[in-house]
Amino acid sequence: MATTMQAAPARVDSRSAAVRRRRWLAEVGWKYPVGLLLVFYAAFPLAYVLSAAIASSGTLTGSTELFRSVSAANFTALGDTQFWTWMANTLIIAGATAAGSVLMGAAAAYAFSRFRFTGRRGGLTALLIIQMFPQMLAFISIFLLLLALGNVVPALGLNSRLALICVYLGGALGTNTFLMYGFFNTIPREIDEAAKIDGATHAQTYWTIILRLVTPILAVVGLLSFVGAFGDFILARIILTSERNWTLAVGMYAWVSDQLNANWGLFAAGAVIASLPILTLFLLLQRYIVGGLTAGSVKG
Repeated sequence: MATTMQAAPARVDSRSAAVRRRRWLAEVGWKYPVGLLLVFYAAFPLAYVLSAAIASSGTLTGSTELFRSVSAANFTALGDTQFWTWMANTLIIAGATAAGSVLMGAAAAYAFSRFRFTGRRGGLTALLIIQMFPQMLAFISIFLLLLALGNVVPALGLNSRLALICVYLGGALGTNTFLMYGFFNTIPREIDEAAKIDGATHAQTYWTIILRLVTPILAVVGLLSFVGAFGDFILARIILTSERNWTLAVGMYAWVSDQLNANWGLFAAGAVIASLPILTLFLLLQRYIVGGLTAGSVKG
């Protein structure tokens, strides 16, 4: 009798443990294999590019094993090309575009958020409509415009890095303004009123107080603008005609555009090095990214 009474709780405990295991598998356990699959899906292309970059051959074909050979030949060969010139061009263009986008977007967002003026609602609506159309849809018009403008102001014509920066900034105002506008609305107006009582002008309030409070959204807009300009191909290929003024996207594409002479090893080595500035920027600004993207949606 005592043995039977002792066995009953054991069976109950085993059933409870089985129920807990099934519940854990249904609620949590299935996430681990899915997560591992997603990690493999995301990491495999990166590993393949790195393997091609350090391979002794300059092709992706004929190799079914990752990291079968290790060599720095592809990285050394970059010095014999204009890769570093393209890298400098890309960093200058992307950096100037990011800085200009932040300054223009922040000024416009502050005006729409704090001031009430005729055409305010119409201006917001116009920006909303304009941002629905990708800038590359107007590349023919941009080409003709720069072709004609170059006859008057050569610095703003074709094959000019300054002209490419201006084109990027012309299409950056809409999206950036709306993204910043929602964030500026989360800053209490009482701060502006307190600064005004203390004798601060609108410019002083904007530069010394407001911009410090909206640092997360400034970092996000700067990062997105930098990445967008860094990886753009179509507009850069249309505007920059000489090889010395090319960006990385345009120059590296030329290495693999010819199927008979494609040097994928050189391309992979360049891609690995080109990813370092963006990776560094993400690591430096990661603490602002989530807050900057989500805070603006709280109050529009």
